[in-house]
Amino acid sequence: MYTTSIKGILILLIGLVLSTIVFKKTMSSQRSLLSYASVAARTKHTATVIFVHGLGDSGYGWQPVADMFSQDPALNHVKWILPHAPKRPVTVNGGTLMPAWFDILSFNRKSEDDGDDEEGMLQSRESLIELIKNEVQSGIPSERIVLGGFSQGGVMTLLTGLTSEQKLGGLIVLSARLALKTKMTEMITKHATSLPIFWGHGQSDPIVKYAWGVSSAEFLTKTLGVKQLNQTDPVGSIGLNFHTYPSLPHSTSPEEMADLHHWLVSVLPEQA
Repeated sequence: MYTTSIKGILILLIGLVLSTIVFKKTMSSQRSLLSYASVAARTKHTATVIFVHGLGDSGYGWQPVADMFSQDPALNHVKWILPHAPKRPVTVNGGTLMPAWFDILSFNRKSEDDGDDEEGMLQSRESLIELIKNEVQSGIPSERIVLGGFSQGGVMTLLTGLTSEQKLGGLIVLSARLALKTKMTEMITKHATSLPIFWGHGQSDPIVKYAWGVSSAEFLTKTLGVKQLNQTDPVGSIGLNFHTYPSLPHSTSPEEMADLHHWLVSVLPEQA
């Protein structure tokens, strides 16, 4: 009876351990796929834009832009995925719990790289990669997926898009900067230098300073090997297309949206 009881207890313990492992894997899988708003393609779905919002916002904040773009027949085939950031304490806002892709220690940085929340950034990177993988599994080739974002979302776009194992169709960076520069030289993938990149930044941005955007762009071209495009290059060419918007603060503008629209039509043309 004693031996039987020991065996029974061992079997029970093994069962509990296995159940815990399965539960943790399941919960991890569930957490990795972000919740999101979406705008469906109006015709046959052959391309996807995943656009990542900024601090304190949600995917719904960019849905009007997605709705506007999707009305163009040249983009009717594009589905929009607008992920929602999980809530986390944000130091710069007194530790308030709010939607954020990573923590921000201060808006008054000594340099653009000062105090990056590496752990939070890498966690959000993994979540965005899962969204990309999920879209690929649904039948959309990775090269027909454009990843983009504003502010924090733009930071995550660069970190994710330049290090993704799957080559994307292009990157959209609005009012953002390149984070974890020392890590990026090691993390960047070979195909990252063959992506079309649209970057828009306002000269009057008080949050993500224009100078930071410029220095980040220079790091892309001079250190990471991304081609710097000029006005004579066709829209949507491989390389960095940097747009400067005078007097624009930490926001967007009709001019920027028109430039982005033109670029997106070139990068994600309709397929038969």
